[in-house]
Amino acid sequence: MSLIPVTILTGFLGAGKTTLLKRVLTEAHGQKIAVIENEFGAENIDNDILSVSTEEQIIQMSNGCVCCTIREDLRTTLAELAEKRRKGELHFERVVIETTGLADPGPVAQTFFMDDEVAGSFLLDSILTLVDAKHADQQLDTRQEARRQVGFADQIFISKTDLVSKDAVDALVHRLKHMNPRAPHRAVHFGEVSIAEVFDLRGFNLNAKLDIDPDFLNADDGHGHDHGHDHGHDHEHGEHCDHPHHHRHDDDVKSFVYRADRAFHPAKLEDFLGAVVQVYGPKMLRYKGVLHMKGSDRKVVFQGVHQLMGSDLGPKWAPGEKKESRMVFIGIDLPREVLEQGLEQCLV
Repeated sequence: MSLIPVTILTGFLGAGKTTLLKRVLTEAHGQKIAVIENEFGAENIDNDILSVSTEEQIIQMSNGCVCCTIREDLRTTLAELAEKRRKGELHFERVVIETTGLADPGPVAQTFFMDDEVAGSFLLDSILTLVDAKHADQQLDTRQEARRQVGFADQIFISKTDLVSKDAVDALVHRLKHMNPRAPHRAVHFGEVSIAEVFDLRGFNLNAKLDIDPDFLNADDGHGHDHGHDHGHDHEHGEHCDHPHHHRHDDDVKSFVYRADRAFHPAKLEDFLGAVVQVYGPKMLRYKGVLHMKGSDRKVVFQGVHQLMGSDLGPKWAPGEKKESRMVFIGIDLPREVLEQGLEQCLV
């Protein structure tokens, strides 16, 4: 049987996760979805859609979707769902996990890589983060959990943009880009998102394209390791940065891109990256690279969450294609200089 794709839905309290979930659950898209709820309280989705109080932890809905709450830990819940599906007691094609508004999606994501039983049945597709345009600045200023959720995202949906000015939305997008240039972001209106924009995003695929916002890539000198000046994260965006209000935030969740034309020495790089995730793993949210390795005619792709890193051989470099390595690191107060100098020393 093929693996069941899983989407992690995260976002701060009131950002509209429940609205989005209801839409996903009630829309007639013909897909059978199992939703794992990790949040209890007034907004609990069961009350609205199901209007039944039940002792059963797993509830089958009229359109074939399934709703359940996390009873012990996520592993147990997933194992139970997979078993019921194997026995034919439940039918579903994908899973959506809604985390609590204060949750760190990291450990949830790690479950899919660390646990063999879970990895045998499920495939983590992506982490979606909802950001509430009206309250985002304050939440990002005061709550590290909100910043972490942005750093982890494969896709960011900005809700409630109709309640704030266009300038405020632009400033928020600019801020989010510096925290996470990997995730595309778009404004959504009250959870009206087409299913295609929520599922099968393949954010955890080891594919050979490194999706980084192009404006962000152009913000440095083209190499990403000219130590002569700080090609940091708030200038040289040309027309993007003329507004003084873009410079207010120095968030602890930051990203930087490293590029190199020279090939990497495979053993040195492996040792260095291994050491980096050992030391800084808890602070490393997401990272990915498409690498030019000495002695290989194929791209090497790696990506990771916290201490967990995976790599794979990608496609061959095309004839005439410029061989260069590109990496993006997203984390909390990552020591950029240490990383850049270390990577520099792994080049041939």
